[in-house]
Amino acid sequence: MKKILEMSHISKAFGGVKALTDVHLEVNEGEVHALLGENGAGKSTLMNILTGVLQADSGKITFLGKDYYTPTINQMEEAGIAFVHQELNVINDLTVVDNIFLTRELTGKFGIIDEKKEIQTTKELFDSLGVNINPYAMVRTLKTSEKQLLEICKALYTDAKLIILDEPTTSLSNEEIDHLFGILSRLREKGKSFIFISHKMPEIFAIADRYTVFRNGHYISSGEIKDTNPRDITSDMVGSTFVDADMYEQRELGDEILKLHNLSGRGFDKVNLSFRKGEIVAFTGLAGSGASEVMQTMFGVLPREGGSIEFKGKNLDGSIAYFMRNKIAMLPSNRKENSVIKDLSILENFYVAEHVLSFRKQVINKNAEDARYEEQKKKLKIKAGSSADEITSLSGGNQQKVFLAKWLNTGAEVLLFNNPTRGVDVGAKAEIYRLILDFAKSGKTVIFNTLEIPEVQKIADRCVVFYAGQVAAILDHKDVSEKTVMSYSTGIHSQRG
Repeated sequence: MKKILEMSHISKAFGGVKALTDVHLEVNEGEVHALLGENGAGKSTLMNILTGVLQADSGKITFLGKDYYTPTINQMEEAGIAFVHQELNVINDLTVVDNIFLTRELTGKFGIIDEKKEIQTTKELFDSLGVNINPYAMVRTLKTSEKQLLEICKALYTDAKLIILDEPTTSLSNEEIDHLFGILSRLREKGKSFIFISHKMPEIFAIADRYTVFRNGHYISSGEIKDTNPRDITSDMVGSTFVDADMYEQRELGDEILKLHNLSGRGFDKVNLSFRKGEIVAFTGLAGSGASEVMQTMFGVLPREGGSIEFKGKNLDGSIAYFMRNKIAMLPSNRKENSVIKDLSILENFYVAEHVLSFRKQVINKNAEDARYEEQKKKLKIKAGSSADEITSLSGGNQQKVFLAKWLNTGAEVLLFNNPTRGVDVGAKAEIYRLILDFAKSGKTVIFNTLEIPEVQKIADRCVVFYAGQVAAILDHKDVSEKTVMSYSTGIHSQRG
């Protein structure tokens, strides 16, 4: 099989922290190559070097027979490499067709954009892939799965030979994943190559041909998918055999601290729930069930349309800052859009929430904030160099820990986590589960929204299942199973909580 990419002896350090040490990666023509490793393993750094976003300290890239040592973004795009990021880079305020042809517009006489030709080209591209998206639609109206396909179509329009897919299925349903994999298979048959970054073993074994594993910035292993198994790959990723054990610990809970009474809002109606001090409660349900919307309303992101939210007997209703002042915090599911302030340092991202609450203080004591950050860094085991480094220098998992630290810095008593392990590998997931258990032991109430039932079984005292905007069931820890949760989340059973 023809080799199209070879990255050899690649090393990269940020300050005193080595992100990559003498690693290599090879990709063949017409294959899906799984790039695997925990958050912080060096996958993102390597892909940023491949696409010209970062410059390697040493090493060489050979793509389609041409050598590159310090390539630029434009050079790698022109060479035929495209990167479809986990946090999609579409422009919501433009149409579908405008997104595809942005900076590559088709023009006629006098340089005027030929809209008719662009529409026709878009339709032909969509038809060839079995994509059913209206070219005239505003991108903000598209589903996440449609935005994902739009990104891939943008890459194909540029005639990319190698497409990097970073956690492409995170927000997709099983049906949408099947559709995406069907498209990848057809493109693979046409000679397109893919680097597929995912932490979901069933998907890796369903779509990938070969794999490469990194751990702590080092190359560990590679080979044919058909010659390995999920347990061996996971062992390579985490450095020891991963045991998928139930981490749940029964604890003595405190008094009721938070109560929802007939709460209604966008996509849900008359939700009645109560939460105790030190309790861990999971929200779950199919996409559109209302679980995420309830959580966002509990933090003032979405407006309350009826009912009440009571915290320690006080009726809460106001802005996000108002809920923050009342000791409630929320970690959103989309880091890029709702958490990362990419132009600020790690330290500034850490203390920004606390200073929303203490806005009357005119001077920020950097030494004091640094000391508080270092305390949380040690507690949460954040892998980072200097606190002055940019937040974007960290892996996704370590960024997530910084945002956890940010909210702990506010003294929040209720922590709302919307898909806290989204895009996180198996080792980092276990670490986040332990942190959540520690938060609960310290008396904090944790409410998290997830589509993954195994993580509900690992840490939740109770599970609230939503269906069609209402509470379909409230299950104790011992009663949570895939079958039971699915029966309620699909409407087979109906029960008001």
